[in-house]
Amino acid sequence: MIKITDDAAQALLDLIVTKGSGEGLRLSVEKGGCAGLQYIMEIDVQGDGQDVVEHAGAKVFVDQGSSSFLSGCTLDYEDGLAGAGFRIRNPRAARSCGCGTSFEESAAVKS
Repeated sequence: MIKITDDAAQALLDLIVTKGSGEGLRLSVEKGGCAGLQYIMEIDVQGDGQDVVEHAGAKVFVDQGSSSFLSGCTLDYEDGLAGAGFRIRNPRAARSCGCGTSFEESAAVKS
């Protein structure tokens, strides 16, 4: 399943307090984006059939259809010159787009 860094956990907890709603980050993968698949992130509550990954009090909800795409990934948070936001580190991606929200599976994963 996905791992959550300390920075991502703190940023997620801060975001939930700021928004005043939600229990965690819903993370899914859908077809689309410039590389074929894209990450979708939304502050939400846990839904039926979702796995929960928790770290330092922060929760990430992953639906069963997306869990195979996210297995072995790491959710991180970066605040740099290019902007601030959550980033998915996916060691199984064959390529990613420049914005970091779209990726293509490697051929080994597809088969």
